[in-house]
This record gives sequence, structure tokens and C-alpha cells, in this order.
Amino acid sequence: MTPLELTLLYLLAAVLGVVACRSLKLPPMLGYLAVGVVIGPHALALSKDAEGVRHLGEFGVVFLMFVIGLEFNLPKLRSMHRHVFGLGLLQVALTIMLATVGSLFLASMAPALWTMGWQTTLALSGAMAMSSTAIVVKLLSERLELASEHGQRVMGVLLFQDLAVVPLLVLIPALGSPPEKLFIAMALAGLKATVLIGLLLTGGQRVMRWWLTLVARRKSEELFVLNLLLVTLALAWLTEWAGLSLALGAFIAGMLISETKFKHQVETDIRPFHDVLLGLFFISIGMMLDWREVALHWPLVLLLSTLPVFFKLGLVTLLTRALGATAGVSLRTGLYLAQAGEFGFVLLSLAQQNQLVPPGLLNPILASMVLSMLATPFLIMHSNRLVMKLVSSEWLQQSLQMTTIAKKSMSINKHVIICGYGRCGQNLGRMLDREGIPYIALDLDPDRVHQATAAGNSVVFGDAVRLQALIAAGLSRASAVVVTYLDTASALKVLASTRAHAPTVPVIVRTVDDLDLEKLRAAGATEVVPEAIEGSLMLASHALALVGVPMRRVIRLVQDQRDARYQLLRGYFRGADDNTLDELEQERLSTVTLPLGIKCAGRALGELVLPETGVRMVSLRRGNGKTVDVNNETRLQGGDTLVLSGKPEALALAEEQLLRDRLPKSSATGAQA
Repeated sequence: MTPLELTLLYLLAAVLGVVACRSLKLPPMLGYLAVGVVIGPHALALSKDAEGVRHLGEFGVVFLMFVIGLEFNLPKLRSMHRHVFGLGLLQVALTIMLATVGSLFLASMAPALWTMGWQTTLALSGAMAMSSTAIVVKLLSERLELASEHGQRVMGVLLFQDLAVVPLLVLIPALGSPPEKLFIAMALAGLKATVLIGLLLTGGQRVMRWWLTLVARRKSEELFVLNLLLVTLALAWLTEWAGLSLALGAFIAGMLISETKFKHQVETDIRPFHDVLLGLFFISIGMMLDWREVALHWPLVLLLSTLPVFFKLGLVTLLTRALGATAGVSLRTGLYLAQAGEFGFVLLSLAQQNQLVPPGLLNPILASMVLSMLATPFLIMHSNRLVMKLVSSEWLQQSLQMTTIAKKSMSINKHVIICGYGRCGQNLGRMLDREGIPYIALDLDPDRVHQATAAGNSVVFGDAVRLQALIAAGLSRASAVVVTYLDTASALKVLASTRAHAPTVPVIVRTVDDLDLEKLRAAGATEVVPEAIEGSLMLASHALALVGVPMRRVIRLVQDQRDARYQLLRGYFRGADDNTLDELEQERLSTVTLPLGIKCAGRALGELVLPETGVRMVSLRRGNGKTVDVNNETRLQGGDTLVLSGKPEALALAEEQLLRDRLPKSSATGAQA
């Protein structure tokens, strides 16, 4: 097979694998592993050059470590030091120590069943200590749990695991030395690493800053990217030349660049190389897996899949509990960190290169790691149900949380429920406070909730996605629900809960752009506010004002754009609490909900003559929460919520007559709809 044909094969296989995983909502990494198994020498044997792919895949690890070094952030480490250097350090150290001691004890008690030297055990224990950053962070983000109590602990442990890889990359090659030279090799490797890292970090930051500034002044994007590749690979070569690993040099390169002002630009430029080459690394790992060996030794695979998962689950849960977390938070943390990780593959591959892994164990270990990662999304998906079943106090904890929310919302009526109390939610809360409108905000960041509550804001700890939290916040009595965070999946869950239990309550959703507009509207969103639209309007207004367009015209142009974009703002120029004589004559909105069994049900809008020609129908939302297009043929139903626009007196008369069903019939040709 020619190099071009081989390249096309890998690209095609990678694309198909990633598409399959995306459709099954699994991480792409698992697709790459599956592709490697299928095209490898032990299955279809489409690729004979497994060694060449492995060497290319090593560069994926190089760029992975470069990105880890780039994200190395001292302020972040300081802010999470309790979880990083407390729980994270204990998890990695105790996993390695207990697994090593346990393996050596088993080897001494049953040498016929288990024969493994301490060097091999130590290397494999290091791989076992790792968890999957890619899978877990993605799921935490999707479930909006990054700021939760268990989410912060999980992130702290993952951060320490990333750091712990660095000494393990130095240690494992030294473990492969002959027994008589082992301790000398380990001491020499440690000394080399200390001296090299010390020299690079002492004067390297100043040199790196000067060099990147020099390159950036040439204002050539191609030159900047080439320079990044040069710096990364040169430092990787330097550490390999010193008898250490390629990945260590890449990590140092990332650390050096992270302290410069070019960090964010570098992250953007390096991402494509990192993702593609890391995909090749996982394909090369998959090509090492012999499915026939796995099938032959399936009891061992099953044992290696379950034993480390239960061991890590128990250890992390006990450590988290010992460090002061509740039983529910401890078990959730354990469930999120029980699986194998991508760095486990990196360390296993390094151990195999240094002849530390017995050939008969390589395939069962690889298969068990893949299986544990495949099980992770399902474990996390059902984590809440598992915690509820296994931790008796969790029901009490959640009941207390709901009671706290209900106590806060009990005394208010016609309030606004704010889902998420970040920057956007806080601005909305301040504006509502200024206008004397009650609100209750739900947020999952305990620190933010504590600080906001201390400042007197109406904020409680709660997950807006959960129906119980919304009901406790007084959903049925609310005048509106506002989703302030940028997560469509979560917004859809809030919409589904509101539509099912309070269909007449309007929901306003914030999004990045218009991509999910129709999906959110179909789910029952009263209005969708894309940040991109609002940002462009503010840019346009400032630009027009600066080039000399009169301010009144700028405001009118922007308002016209908003009228065209937002249905609820059409014809609406003043606030709802207008109190000056001039403002009382301005148009405003009025919401009318038709009771069930009202006599006008079944009539078309065209049959109704609304008093005063200024009164018109803006929108109509059915009793099930669905917004429908308004035209003369649209028929009213009991439970409908009508949004009318007009002057105050006309609106009051229209509302009174609608609810009393005293509207005269007409030919409908001049009806305002």
C-alpha cells in the first residue's frame, strides 16, 4: 500500500469512527480506538505498517502534553489547592501504592497464578491511577456540574493526575533498565529531569517571551505556526536526547509559553495538530489490540475491567468522605473517576516500549481499559439514581435543599425565576430589584450562592434542570422564567418542565446565536435572545453614532431591527410601569389567559373586533405551552394565553370584554389580529 493510500485509509477510518461515536453520543476517542482495532493487523489487516503509525501517534502524545503544559495555571492551582493537592495527591499516591503492594502480596501468596515484578506493577499502577479527562469534563460540562461540589472535586483530581503524568514519564523508562542498574538509572533520570527542567524554567521563560515577540513582529501567521512546531518538537527532542521522554519536553514547552501573552493565540493555532495527531495515537493503540486474545482470555478481561473500577470507586469515595464531603458528594466523585483514562494508554504504551508489560497481559489490559471508558457515560448518566439508592441520607439532603428553595419563594408571587446567576443573571436580578419586581435565582455554584446570599440577593442553591427545584421555586405562581446560561440541552429540559407543569408561564432563553432558534421555539420558548444579534446591534449603534448619525436616528434604527427580530417587542417602546402623562399614552403589552370553558372558545381571531384600532394580537400560546402563528383563521381555545399590544385604556377594555365574552361578531375584514 502506497503512503497516499495508507493516509486515505486512516482518514476515512477516522472519519467513520468519529461519526459513529458522535451519533451514539460517545467520545471520539473511543471511535479512534475501535477504528484501530478494525483496520489493525489482528482484524482486517488493512494496515501492515503498525510501527509507522505508532511513531506518528507519538507526536499526538507530544502535542497532548504541550496543551497540558499550556493550560498549567498557577492561580487556578492555588484556587483549587485543597482538591488538587489534597484529594488529587492522595488518590494518585494511594492508588499506586495500594495496587503495587496488593500485586506483590498476590504474587508472593500465589506465584503460580500471578508472577509480576515490582517494576511492572509500579508502571501499571501509574496507568491505573489515571482517569479520563476528555470524557469526564465533557459530561460534567453537558450536565452543568462543573461548579457543583462533586464537580469541583473531580476537576481537582483530574488536574493533579495531569501533573502526576510528568514524573511518571521520567520514572517508567528508568524502570525498564536491567535490575543491577535500576536504582542508578532511576536516580540519574531524576537528576537529569531536575537539572533540565530547572534550567529551562529559570531562564527559559525570558528567552521564550523574547523569541515569540520577535517572531510575532514579522506579522506572518505561517511563520508563527512553524515556530510553534519548531519550539515544541525541539524541546521534545532535547529531553529525549537527555534520555527522558518526548512528552516531557513538550510539557515544558507548553509551560514556558503559558507565561507569555501569546498563550491564547498558541492554543488556537496548535489545536488542529493536537486533535488530529492524538487521534492517530489512539488508532495506533487500537491496532495493538488482538481481539482473538481478548476472546480467549475473557474471564481475565472481565476481572481487569471490574476490579480496578470498583477499587478506584471505593478509594475515591472514602478519601472524599474523609476530607469532609457528604456521602452523596463522595459517591458521585467516585463514580466520575472510576474509569481508565487517556494518559493510562500513554503510560501503558511507554511501559510496553520498555518491555515492562508481559506480552500475554497487554491485550487483556488494553481491552479492560477500553471497556471501563465505554461504561463511563452510562455510570455518570445514572449516577443520581445510584446515589439515591445507595446513600440513605441523600434523600434528606435533597429534601432540605427543596425546603430551602420553597421557603425562599413562599412569600412571593408573580415573580421571575432566574435559571443561572452568572454575570447575565446578576444583571437581570439588579434590574428587577430596581423595578420592585420579585425574583428567585437558582444556581449550582456554592461559592457564588453564598456570596450573593450574604449580599442580600434572592439566590438559592439548586439545579434549574430538575423539575423539583422549579416547583419549589414557585413555578406555578411565577410570571416568567429566564434561562440565562448558554446551554441548549439544559434550556430544553427547563422548557419541557415548564410546558408540562405551568404551560402559561412565559420562558425567555439566552443563546449564542440563531442555530437552535427553531428548536427552542418549538419546545415552547416565548422568546429567544441570541447574544450575536445583540452584540451586532450594539456595535452598529456605536459605529453609527461615531460617524455622525444623529442619536435619535440611531436609536430608531436599532429599535426597528429589534422590532423585526423580537416578536414581543414589536410596537413596544416604553416600560410596563410607565407613570408620566406622556408615557401613559405609549403602547405596551398585556397578557390575557382565557379560562377553560369560556364561550369564545372555537372562534377564529378574524371573527373578533378588538376595541380601538391600536389593539392587536402579538402572540398566542396554547394551554400546553406551544406558541402558534397568529392569523385571522387561528381559533381560540380555553387555556390560551394572548399577548396584546396597545394603549392602556384600550387594552383594559379589550381584556375585560374578552374575559366576559361580550365581543360583537363581525365580518372580520377589519379585525386587528
